[in-house]
Amino acid sequence: MADTVREIERKYEIADDAQLPDLAGIDRVATVVEAGVEALDALYYDTAGHHLAADGITLRRRTGGKDAGWHLKLPVAPGVRDEVRAPLSDMPPPELTALVRSRVLDRELVPVVRLRTTRTVRVLKDAAGVPLAEVAVDAVRAQRVGEPTKGAEAPEGAAEVRWSEIEVELIGDGDGDTELLDEVGRALVAAGARPASAQSKLARALAETGPPRDRPAAGDAGPGKRGAKGSGKRGGKGKGAAKEKGCTAGDVVLRYVREQVRVIIELDPAVRRDLPDSVHRMRVATRRLRSAFRSYTKVLDRAATQPIGLELKWLAAELGVDRDREVLTARLGKALADVPRTLRLGPVDARLRIWSERRRAGSRKEVLAVLDGPRYLSLLKTLHAFLEEPPLRPAAGRPAPQVVSKAVLKDYRRLARRVEAALAAPAGRERDEALHGARKAAKRARYAAEASRPALGRPAKKFAQRIKRVQQLLGDHQDSVVARGALRELATQAHQAGEGGFTFGLLYGREEALAADRERELPGRWEKASRRKYRAAFRR
Repeated sequence: MADTVREIERKYEIADDAQLPDLAGIDRVATVVEAGVEALDALYYDTAGHHLAADGITLRRRTGGKDAGWHLKLPVAPGVRDEVRAPLSDMPPPELTALVRSRVLDRELVPVVRLRTTRTVRVLKDAAGVPLAEVAVDAVRAQRVGEPTKGAEAPEGAAEVRWSEIEVELIGDGDGDTELLDEVGRALVAAGARPASAQSKLARALAETGPPRDRPAAGDAGPGKRGAKGSGKRGGKGKGAAKEKGCTAGDVVLRYVREQVRVIIELDPAVRRDLPDSVHRMRVATRRLRSAFRSYTKVLDRAATQPIGLELKWLAAELGVDRDREVLTARLGKALADVPRTLRLGPVDARLRIWSERRRAGSRKEVLAVLDGPRYLSLLKTLHAFLEEPPLRPAAGRPAPQVVSKAVLKDYRRLARRVEAALAAPAGRERDEALHGARKAAKRARYAAEASRPALGRPAKKFAQRIKRVQQLLGDHQDSVVARGALRELATQAHQAGEGGFTFGLLYGREEALAADRERELPGRWEKASRRKYRAAFRR
């Protein structure tokens, strides 16, 4: 069984004979306690091409110390990593290798570096004796190891490199107290230490023990490489609204596509670990990527993107099983909490909880089965291959503004037709379906505008924001449609169990009224978003 520990630390390089300064009295540190010396022996695993190291990920088997075992370190933010631990075994444990599958694909994990460390540990405590941080002075010896058939021994003539460093890591209730790390860091720098140039011991070992061709390339722009700009949370919008001069349509579209692939790859372990919002973010990335394929057919060959788009649609649907349950349960729970106690008849809270847990148990297993399955692995391989040789069309080499403007306007006109059809549809199921179709069109137009921002700048950002407001209204309407279906199911189950269905009926009526409100609001919101002046920047 794997356990996870959040690691917040700072690393410093020091001379071999450096002395640790007196840290008592810094910030809240009252005492510095000697915690002994540890002998650590770690064997690091990676692919032959160092795909994990290129993404700042380390997988090691370590003996010695208080936490001997397998450790997988996943970057969270600068100086912050999640360390997933598993018990000692001869080979990398499946629960850890699953978390790196999106990077490794079906490549073999082999030993690449052996690190032997003599660690002198000191614990910083406050006046009450509560541990705040651990300061470890490490004397490190690093060597490349031989081929897998030779075990973990260094090949003949392999260079051994040595260095000394200091790691300062928060512990206990100090989690997140970066001010303490800053204070300790200033004291160490004043004593002659330097912030570490490498993000990990493995990164330094690879850089200093192998030929240049074997070293991880900083800023590699590959689909899963951390050198790519942006973060999964931004979903590929870019850092600012300023447009870039001289970029081609291919530059703009491929940047957006690469970002979505990167998000999918990086969120894979988060989805497997059931981290909050991870399924939603991964699903959004699949939708953005598929939308880009459909919007920018003048840039990317549709014959190549259409099969990938179908697989992305499949993945989004599979992920949606878990995500839709999560969103729906939260919506119904909030609605139920707003009902006065006098109107909450029967065990409605328990009924909702049982209904949700039954759905969750099945959906969670299904999501993990998908991520472990051959179809998903094939999709990841296809995405990697796609970015290595993008199927660009002639328009990809043209200046970006004209090409992407036409694509955005095309998607806008599609959205306008869908909204007009929805407004004209008769109330009831036909209108609900038409509004849902308009919502999908709004997403596509919004994503196309977001992708165009490097070429069009602020107008594209503003346009996307206005379309997003329309999308949110339509989304709220669709959520109400889905919620009413769930409430009918809950009321039926309650009736079959001999419980009253009054409360679920009350919630159904409220959802029906909310949907009617959104339908009344749509014409006004669409009128604001669709003003001609907002599309002026796209007319070229």
